[in-house]
Amino acid sequence: QMLLVESGGGLVQAGDSLRLSCAASGRTFGDYNMGWFRQAPGQEREFVAAISGSGGRTVNANSVKGRFTISRDNAKNTVYLQMSSLKPEDTAVYYCAAGTTIMALTTRRPDYWGQGTQVTVSS
Repeated sequence: QMLLVESGGGLVQAGDSLRLSCAASGRTFGDYNMGWFRQAPGQEREFVAAISGSGGRTVNANSVKGRFTISRDNAKNTVYLQMSSLKPEDTAVYYCAAGTTIMALTTRRPDYWGQGTQVTVSS
């Protein structure tokens, strides 16, 4: 019932910045907590960041604190992930997700997943 379409992935060098976008449709966007996840080859899908429906609360993984910022624009039904000081270990497929609670996102059980977008950071 909710479609999530991601964009912004690409190939960058270590130290660069990149902004990912996720456009949502099909449900009332402001009712959903939104989040970002990533999965590197051969590894489990990892929680990155989440934001409440109104944007008033955010949660970040320790691995990205101080470097990544999640935000949303409810007028545009879009959530963003601004990434800075990128490292080769940030290389992964990044997924957008929507959930009825923050817990659903932090436990990797959202209601809806996006298709994923590749981010590759070279040294």
